[in-house]
Amino acid sequence: MTEYAAPRTKRAMTAATTARLMAAARDAFAAQGYAKVAAEALTAELELTRGALYHHFGGKEGLFAAVVRALEDDIAAQLTAAWRAAPNPATGLAAVCEGWLDLACDPGLQRILFRDAPAVLGPRASALDGEASRAALTAAIAALAHSGDEPRDDEALARILDAALGDLALWIAASDDPPATRARAGRALDRLLAGMDLVPRPLAVTPDLA
Repeated sequence: MTEYAAPRTKRAMTAATTARLMAAARDAFAAQGYAKVAAEALTAELELTRGALYHHFGGKEGLFAAVVRALEDDIAAQLTAAWRAAPNPATGLAAVCEGWLDLACDPGLQRILFRDAPAVLGPRASALDGEASRAALTAAIAALAHSGDEPRDDEALARILDAALGDLALWIAASDDPPATRARAGRALDRLLAGMDLVPRPLAVTPDLA
């Protein structure tokens, strides 16, 4: 007896179409850059109409923004995993920061996140990940003690660190020699973290950054 295959729901079909578009667009934007990716060619390759792209994403820019958002989510998951694997909060904070700078050496991420996103999306590029990344850094810093007597403003420190990491990543991505620039950025990051007077809190439990 032939098994009955239940028809796919409209929601499932929509999810499958958007997933295919996102995957193809991510590869195309990484390999060619935003300006060289033609919406018509992208949809034709997937045997979709251009209308499907506009229906689901509002156009090429909307698709690009969705790809950027998905990449930011993937990166957040990677860095959270590095944080959780660290032996203590201080090492975890350093791992998150170093991991972000390492990602700036990836050619595909360089093109999408650090070159095209600021040019195509403008302020929206930083808005896509700014709040989430600052919240993660604030949580990481809050898990650390400090040696001073004055209260410490964890949110302000997180904003400083977030801005520094973002600028260093852009510097690495724009460099003619990313590995060498990454090494310089790493040394500067070590000094910055040391100057922030962050030390492990005794028996601190690594918080959940997700």
